[in-house]
Amino acid sequence: MTNRNPFEGVKAFFRSRSLLSRLIIINVAVWIFIRFLDVFFDLFNASGLTQEVIGFLAVPAATERLIFRPWTLLTYMFLHFDFFHILFNMLWLYWFGRIFNEFLSGRQLLSVYILGGLAGAAFYVLSFNIFPKFDEIYKSSVALGASASVMAIVVAVSVYAPNYRIYLLFFGPVRIMYIALLSILLDVLMIKSQNSGGHLAHLGGAVWGFAYISMLRKGNDISAFTGRLSFRWLTRIFSREKYSRFRTVYSGERPKTDEEYNAQRAERQKRIDHILDKISKSGYESLTREEKDFLFRESSKNNP
Repeated sequence: MTNRNPFEGVKAFFRSRSLLSRLIIINVAVWIFIRFLDVFFDLFNASGLTQEVIGFLAVPAATERLIFRPWTLLTYMFLHFDFFHILFNMLWLYWFGRIFNEFLSGRQLLSVYILGGLAGAAFYVLSFNIFPKFDEIYKSSVALGASASVMAIVVAVSVYAPNYRIYLLFFGPVRIMYIALLSILLDVLMIKSQNSGGHLAHLGGAVWGFAYISMLRKGNDISAFTGRLSFRWLTRIFSREKYSRFRTVYSGERPKTDEEYNAQRAERQKRIDHILDKISKSGYESLTREEKDFLFRESSKNNP
């Protein structure tokens, strides 16, 4: 009898070099770097410098500070300091990111992560500048963490496949749409807490996750534009394949023409849409074995 290593699946996941695994690796690497800096500064009795570094990378609520630190709109969503903060964010990103990749591509995951983080930052900054509750703290307040980006992914996949079930201890199979709704409800109720900014950012990410799937169902996939334009450099970092202006596809004895390639791609997409409609109406369990295998193969192609 062979003993299975419980961590073998996790190792295989990170060896896959998928966009999801690289997002997690980058978040963890930044966290380790910040923690090492904190130890180094502490040796010189200069622990305050750690907060200076965090303040340089975290997004500020005050627009007069943000205008001089626009990069923080991006860097804050990869920045953590507390251990449990990054632990829970990465666990949720891993769990829901893998479900996301069962239905959509790695490029779409990256787009939802980045734009969800930007939406979270926008909600945070606007709320702190609009509501009187934050008048006394908005000038010194900053936000950091991947929570808004993760919430965008959670809501996106929950809207896309609401009947997908997750087995929870003591509860059994639970539809992910209920998990997403409960998370949103808790964020709304927790706006009165000391971490008001964080929960407002979560709601911004949730709004983007819903908006993205709504646009996708209408045939508008914004990830196609974010991948080529403003976030193409991020996709290059995360992807092991080099970009080229020209696509060469080999099949059989000769390369496919652009017309053949596009026709086959359209046919595959039509079949994927049919399967996803079936999942939306009847749940993932209603798929035949052949349909599940086809969906898995297509998801693997889209995730390096």
